[in-house]
Amino acid sequence: MSDNAGHVLEDGSTNVYADLGFPDASAMLRKSQIVSEMSRTIKARRWTQEAVAAVLQIDSSEVSRITRGQFRNISEVQLREWAARLTN
Repeated sequence: MSDNAGHVLEDGSTNVYADLGFPDASAMLRKSQIVSEMSRTIKARRWTQEAVAAVLQIDSSEVSRITRGQFRNISEVQLREWAARLTN
């Protein structure tokens, strides 16, 4: 299939990380889903990065990095723990 500009388009799988060739694609997908849920909670509660940082006991710059998708070096276990703290 191609678009109007002649670019070739391919259907992807349900895991963009696998499509991009990440060796840990399944883990990255799970982690991204956890972070998405965290972001929805933060938005619903109208919390600032500083408020989230206080709840999670981390630096606000770390909150910024995580919510912008830079969570590769953070374990899935840690993300789940933080997500649980945000919902309590």
